[in-house]
Amino acid sequence: QVQLMESGGGSVQAGGSLRLSCAASGFPSPKFCLGWFRQAPVKEREGVALLHSTGETTDADSVKGRFTISKDNAKYTSYLQMNSLKPEDTAMYFCAAQGKLYCPFEAGNYNDWGQGTQVTVSS
Repeated sequence: QVQLMESGGGSVQAGGSLRLSCAASGFPSPKFCLGWFRQAPVKEREGVALLHSTGETTDADSVKGRFTISKDNAKYTSYLQMNSLKPEDTAMYFCAAQGKLYCPFEAGNYNDWGQGTQVTVSS
């Protein structure tokens, strides 16, 4: 029932930065957790960064220290700031939401998804 839409993807050279946005509509609960996931060809969708309803965050080891998840409640928008991008970060990036206190990293546990935005990093 929650509608999500990603934006901000594009092509960038290794070492560059991008900021992804996820606009939400509907009536999300203030206790919803938010997550960013990605999926590359011939790979399963994997968790990238999570923002729990408590305000705590969890990052995948592959992006630790490079990516930062945040949100603006007034704008109903979440963000993924990506710095020091690497070619292996190339993937379709999705945002998701779940009405739980703590967000799981497994994509199968989420029902609300955006359509994705492509990120391509060249070496």
